[in-house]
Amino acid sequence: MFFDSSFSFWFLSCIAVAAILYSSVGHGGASGYLAVMALFGLDPALMKPAALTMNIFVTMLILSRLSRAGHFNWRLFTPFIIASIPMAFLGGAYTIESGAYKVIVGLALILAMWRMLVEVENNDKITMPKIWVALPVGGILGFISGLTGVGGGIFLSPLLLLFNWTNMRGSAAIAAAFILVNSIAGIAGYATTANQWPGGIPALVVTALVGGIIGSELCLRRLAPNQLRKVLAIVLAIAGAKMIATA
Repeated sequence: MFFDSSFSFWFLSCIAVAAILYSSVGHGGASGYLAVMALFGLDPALMKPAALTMNIFVTMLILSRLSRAGHFNWRLFTPFIIASIPMAFLGGAYTIESGAYKVIVGLALILAMWRMLVEVENNDKITMPKIWVALPVGGILGFISGLTGVGGGIFLSPLLLLFNWTNMRGSAAIAAAFILVNSIAGIAGYATTANQWPGGIPALVVTALVGGIIGSELCLRRLAPNQLRKVLAIVLAIAGAKMIATA
C-alpha cells in the first residue's frame, strides 16, 4: 500500500501548504505534491496517480471560482487542449521504470522551481496565439502531464503571460482548466495499464481541497506573495535534486 490511515501530521500539512501556494496562482499543485511525496520517500510508482487525483479536485474548485468571476476564455483555451488531451492519455498509459521516472520528475520539479522564481509582468495588450503554436505547446505539455503527474499548467501559465495571450487571472483560469482536463486524461490513461492504486486517496483529496479553498481565495484577491513563492522554489529544488540523486 502507498498510503494508509495513519498519515503523518507533517506529511498532510505539507500537502495542504502546497495546495494553498499553487491554487493561489491557479494551479492544482501536482509538482508541489510530487515534491512532498519525494521528500517523504514515497513509492515513485504510485506518485503519479496520487498527484493527478488531487490535481483534478483542486483545479475543479479553482476553475469554478475563476469562471464565475469571469476570468475564463474558451476561445483561448480550446486550441491548447485539442492535442493535449490525447497526449496526456498516452502519457498516463505509458509506464517507465522507477529510475527513469525519478529523473524525469526531478527535472520537472527543477523546471517548476524556475517557474516560481521568474516573474512575468501583467499586460493588458492581449493577442491570441496562432493555432500552429497552440497545438504543439498543448501536445508537449499534455504528454508531460500524463507521464509525470505534474499537470502542465505550471509551464503553460508563464507562456500565456510571456506572449501576452492573457492577463494574470486569465492565465490562472486557463492553467486550472488545462491541468484539470490533462489530469483526467492522464488518470484515464493510467487506469488502462494500472495494477495498483494508492490507498487513502480521500484523506489526501480533502487535505488538498482545504488548501485549495484558502489558495483560491488568495487567487481572487491577490496572487501568491513573492516570499512564499521563493520558499516553494527552494522546496521544489531540494525535492527535484533528491529524486535525481536517488534514481
